[in-house]
Amino acid sequence: MKGSFRQSMAWLHTWSGLVFGWVLFAMFMTGTASYFRPEITRWMEPETGRPASYAQAAQGAVAYLTKTAPDAKSWSITLPDERQATARLFWRPAPTPGEEAPRGRGRSENRAILDAATGQPVSPRDTRGGEFFYRVHFQMHYLPVLQGRWVAGLCAMFMLVAIASGVVTHKRIFKDFFTFRPRKAAQRSWLDAHNLTAVLALPFHLMITYTGLVTLMGLYMPWGVAANYKAPETYFEAMFPRAEEVERSGVAAPLADLPKVLATASAHWGGGRPWIVNVSNPGDASAVIEVTRHSGDQLAYSGGTLTFNGVTGQLMTASPQPGPAVLTNRVMYGLHMGRFADPILRWVYFLCSLAGCAMVATGLVLWTVKRRSQLPDPERPHFGFRLVERLNIGTIAGVPAGMAAMLWANRLLPVGMAGRAEWEVHAFFIAWGAMIAWACARPTRRAWVETLSASAFLVAALPLVSAATTSRNLVSHLMTSDWAMVAFDLTLLALGGALAFCALKAGAYRTAPKPRRRNRTEEAPA
Repeated sequence: MKGSFRQSMAWLHTWSGLVFGWVLFAMFMTGTASYFRPEITRWMEPETGRPASYAQAAQGAVAYLTKTAPDAKSWSITLPDERQATARLFWRPAPTPGEEAPRGRGRSENRAILDAATGQPVSPRDTRGGEFFYRVHFQMHYLPVLQGRWVAGLCAMFMLVAIASGVVTHKRIFKDFFTFRPRKAAQRSWLDAHNLTAVLALPFHLMITYTGLVTLMGLYMPWGVAANYKAPETYFEAMFPRAEEVERSGVAAPLADLPKVLATASAHWGGGRPWIVNVSNPGDASAVIEVTRHSGDQLAYSGGTLTFNGVTGQLMTASPQPGPAVLTNRVMYGLHMGRFADPILRWVYFLCSLAGCAMVATGLVLWTVKRRSQLPDPERPHFGFRLVERLNIGTIAGVPAGMAAMLWANRLLPVGMAGRAEWEVHAFFIAWGAMIAWACARPTRRAWVETLSASAFLVAALPLVSAATTSRNLVSHLMTSDWAMVAFDLTLLALGGALAFCALKAGAYRTAPKPRRRNRTEEAPA
C-alpha cells in the first residue's frame, strides 16, 4: 500500500510539474528579477540620478508644486526610498465653478518626475522598467488582467501540488541535500541536480508558492466577500475608506513644513518610512496633509495613514490597526513580495528563487532524459517527446534571452519612439519565440549549445551595450560609489557566465551508450 501510494505521488509529481513547467519557469525567472524591481527600473532610466532622502525629495516636490500648481485642488507626491532616484508628482486642477472635480489620475500634463536629490524635473525614457517583470510574473501578458491572474494561479496550484508530492516521493530527502554525482549516468546526475536545487531551498519554495496564491485569494475564493457585501465596491469602500473632500475656505495660508510633518509621521510609526503624501487644498486655511506609510518597511505589507492639519502640521487622525485576519493576509503578502528585506536578506530571496528556476529547469530536462532511454528508437522519438524537448530548450534558454532582449531594446530603441515601452515588452516575447523556433529547427545537442550561447551573450554583453549607448558603465558606477548599479552589472556578467558554462557542458555532453543485453549463450559457462 505504501509503495503504491508513493508511486502515485511520483506520477502526480511528474505530470503536475511538466504540464505547466514552461510557464512556471518563466514565472520563477521574472519573479526572481522582481526582487530588484527598483534597481532594474533605475538601470532602464539612465536619465535619472541617485537615490536621496525622502525629506530632501519632499522639499523639492513642494517647491516645484508651489510654483507649478499653487491653486490645485490636490497634490499627490510619491516619495523615493533608498532604492529609487525619483519623486513622482500628480496634481488635480481646481474645478471651474459649477463643475465637479475630476477623479483619477487625469492627464499627463498634470504629472511630473523630479530628481530626488535636486528637485529638478527629469524626463526618463518611456519604459515599463522592472515593473514589467513584476506584472508578467503573476498576470501574464497579452491577456486580460483577470484571465492572466487565473492562469498564474492555476500554474501556482500545480506548483504547490508538485512540491507536496515531491516531498512524499523522496524517501531520502535529507540525504539528497548532500548528494550530487555529476559524473554518473545522465539520469542519475539530472535527478541529483533536481533534488539538490529542490531540497536546498524547500522552505522557500513552499512559502513563495503558497503565499503567491494567498495574495490573489480574493479572486480565487470570492465567496467570503460575496456573502458579506452586496457588491465588491462596498467591500473595497469598507477596506479602503476615503476621506470626504473639504472645500477651500478662500483664506490663504502657508502649507506646514512638509519635512517636519514627515518626521512626525515617522516617529509615530516607530521609525516607519513615509511614502505617499496627499495634500488637499494646498495654500488654503483648510489644507489637509495625508501621509501613507511605506508598504515595505515592515513584514506586513500594509501602509497605514496619518492625517495632519495642513497649516499647523498637527496630527489629527490615524487609521485603525488591522484585525487579525487582515494582518495575517498582509503578512503573507509581505513574505511573498520580500520588500521588507534588507539587502542581505533580499539577496537570499534572489538566490533561493534562482534555485527554484534551476529546480523547474532540471525537472523538465529530467523528464526527457529519463524517457529517452525507454523509447524503442531513442534517435527517432515520437512527436510528443520531440515537442517537450524543443519547448524545454526554447524556454530554458529563451526566457533569460528574452529578459536580456528587453534590456537591449531599452538601450537601442530611439528615445523618442512612439510606443517605445510596449516594443521593449514585445522584444521579450520575440526573443523567447525565436529561441523556440531555433530549437525546433536544429538537432537537439546543437540547439542546446546555440541557444544557451546566444542567451549568455545577450546577458553578459549588456554592461558593454549600456556603456556604449549611455554615460553609465561599471567604471563610472565605481567612481561614484553607486554600489547598486555596480552589483547590477556584475550580476549580469555572472549570470552570463553561468549560461556560458551551461552551453559548454551541453557541448561536451555525450549520451551514454545503452548497455547491450547478453543472450543466454554468452552467459553459459564454457
